[in-house]
Amino acid sequence: MSELRAAGPGPATTPGGAGGPIASVPGATCGPGPAPPLPSPGPGGGGGTLGPGGPAPGGVTGTPGGSSTSASGSTSSTSGSAREGWLFKWTNYIKGYQRRWFVLSNGLLSYYRSKAEMRHTCRGTINLATANITVEDSCNFIISNGGAQTYHLKANSEVERQRWVTALELAKAKAVKMLAESDESGDEESVSQTDKTELQNTLRTLSSKVEDLSTCNDLIAKHGTALQRSLSELETLKLPAESNEKIKQVNERATLFRITSNAMINACRDFLMLAQTHSKKWQKSLQYERDQRIRLEETLEQLAKQHNHLERAFRGATVLPANAPGSMDSSKDRCCPSKGDMSDEDDDNEFFDAPEIITMPESMGHKRTGSNISGASSEISLDEQYKHQFMEDTKKEKRTRIPHKPNYSLNLWSIMKNCIGKELSKIPMPVNFNEPLSMLQRLTEDLEYHELLDRAAKCESSLEQLCYVAAFTVSSYSTTVFRTSKPFNPLLGETFELDRLEENGYRSICEQVSHHPPAAAHHADSKHGWTLRQEIKITSKFRGKYLSIMPLGTIHCIFHASGNHYTWKKVTTTVHNIIVGKLWIDQSGEIEILNHKTSEKCILKFVPYSYFSRDVARKVTGEVLDSSGRVHFVLLGTWDEKMDCFRVTTSLENGGDSRQRAHEAEDSRVMLWKRNPLPKNAENMYYFSELALTLNAPESGTAPTDSRLRPDQRLMENGRWDEANAEKQRLEEKQRISRKKREAEAVKATEDGTPYDPYKALWFERKKDPDTKEVSHVYRGGYWESKDKQDWSMCPDIF
Repeated sequence: MSELRAAGPGPATTPGGAGGPIASVPGATCGPGPAPPLPSPGPGGGGGTLGPGGPAPGGVTGTPGGSSTSASGSTSSTSGSAREGWLFKWTNYIKGYQRRWFVLSNGLLSYYRSKAEMRHTCRGTINLATANITVEDSCNFIISNGGAQTYHLKANSEVERQRWVTALELAKAKAVKMLAESDESGDEESVSQTDKTELQNTLRTLSSKVEDLSTCNDLIAKHGTALQRSLSELETLKLPAESNEKIKQVNERATLFRITSNAMINACRDFLMLAQTHSKKWQKSLQYERDQRIRLEETLEQLAKQHNHLERAFRGATVLPANAPGSMDSSKDRCCPSKGDMSDEDDDNEFFDAPEIITMPESMGHKRTGSNISGASSEISLDEQYKHQFMEDTKKEKRTRIPHKPNYSLNLWSIMKNCIGKELSKIPMPVNFNEPLSMLQRLTEDLEYHELLDRAAKCESSLEQLCYVAAFTVSSYSTTVFRTSKPFNPLLGETFELDRLEENGYRSICEQVSHHPPAAAHHADSKHGWTLRQEIKITSKFRGKYLSIMPLGTIHCIFHASGNHYTWKKVTTTVHNIIVGKLWIDQSGEIEILNHKTSEKCILKFVPYSYFSRDVARKVTGEVLDSSGRVHFVLLGTWDEKMDCFRVTTSLENGGDSRQRAHEAEDSRVMLWKRNPLPKNAENMYYFSELALTLNAPESGTAPTDSRLRPDQRLMENGRWDEANAEKQRLEEKQRISRKKREAEAVKATEDGTPYDPYKALWFERKKDPDTKEVSHVYRGGYWESKDKQDWSMCPDIF
């Protein structure tokens, strides 16, 4: 592993020997007073030490070719720009400075763990032509090339440090000179024929424009001279004195105008000459940037391909039994990187620099797996395999499994590299990145732990009720911990119902009420005395290394008996390792749950994952406060596992560490919520929960716009991904035609001056909330009545 470089190594310390810890010793050579003896590992050093008295015997030896070796083992040639020897390099705050063998040659500074390692492994290289060399103190100096690479180095003494800095400065000057010479000699070769043609055309255009300006300047000069002549003739006439003064002023202004126009044309000529002089350098710089970008894209793509290849090879290897110690069923930190996951190359905790890692074989190809090729032939067997299950689903029996996810291979980077900084909802994606559920069904999954709201409805205390509402808020994220696939974007007018009135006492309806920006409205009623409604707009941005998903909108929960009305917003979801590595999800941000009736609130903090933090991963903390701001309950847990509640008593509150001691008061601890275990073989079924497995089960009597009837989603669930991609394109084109038709009708109505009604949702209407003053889509009613009558005549044809 390569060495982790910090922004600064902190206070100057003295290395305590080769590979040893850093000891701050009073009287050190690189600080005040004498230093403890250091080993002299240089050639011919003879194991001597360097103490206050100077070099030990045998510390300096002659080397062939006129070079010399210092007591620290540094060797410099007679050229003055090549040097090698031991320096201490800052690694991290745990290991501090570590001794490394540095070699300066041909404008490059490289380092190794030992001199013997020069034959096979280079730990890092920095190009001095673009580097900055900074001296910190008597022994420390820094080499940096603008942030990508920074070496914090330390010599044994000030004399040794000065020798290295001098050699580095000489090597840098020589490298810069060579680079400038190569730029001048390589200009012609670096510019392609197409670029030359484009450059010549640009110069010709500039020349013609300058000629036009020159012509205009000649005309201005000609007419200006005529104007001045006319004005001079006027001066000779017998005119009043006042008129002569006016004529002189006009004459002066005409002269100034001609001088200004001449200056303008001269500046244009200078610009053209400058453009012709520097055009080659500009073109070379532009070409260099293009090459760098292409090289980076190719490198990242190769890295992603290699990662896919390794994953496929791992899946094809012998599968471990479920109860094996090394199996993948250990759940807690499966997707999130942990400190124990980092393997060491040897005893030193070091981190390789990025250029050292991303070297990979260019022959790595991207091929479709055997399961993908045979996808069409397995169509009949898949249908037969789940035919019996379909019959059971129509009888409203909950299914416990879905077809296993095929092992299809697709290079994510080849698609995502053109999406950096864009809104992903507007970019067509193949179903390979999806899971066989729509966003409406994912929204309905918030009700998986509906029993928390059932218990909250029975609470007599509004503060205790708020604790359960907070636990319900956190529980909605538990289904996302392993769910790295993207749900289907619903079509405009698409709906999804979930009728659990008989089994669980609630029923839910969702509708896609807007396409751009995508927005979904959700309404759920329970016979246990609560209503949940929300309108969520999903915005997402691809940032290169990670994907940020920001849900916008307010969630409302109303309890019928007490009239308590709670509102809150969702936090940001981040998907990491988009380009390479195992995808993992994190939630971060703050949620404020407000009771509009009593002004009580709960503040929940989702702590973002950090490698350097000692906190448990996915941690959530919270406080329940009354209207005066006094804390009554403290919440603690993780968004993927459980949430506990601790009561803050009056006696504890008087102490300075009341909240911390409240956490330790186990007698007041109440477990509000715990995540249900995943079904068996969940890793082969998109990590769906028991509720998620039932959401796309075919069900009779639903609206024709229901997500269960969406053909591309059904084909994907059955493993027929090629057909699903084709069907997805058909549906998107159909939606596009409908949108253009509505836009044309709107334009025609505007031209004719006739009223035009924009698109309106079928089961929801826009209303202003009296408490939050926000306008959002609220359920207008009628869906369940239409279902009872089986009257779906008002539903649009979207599939």
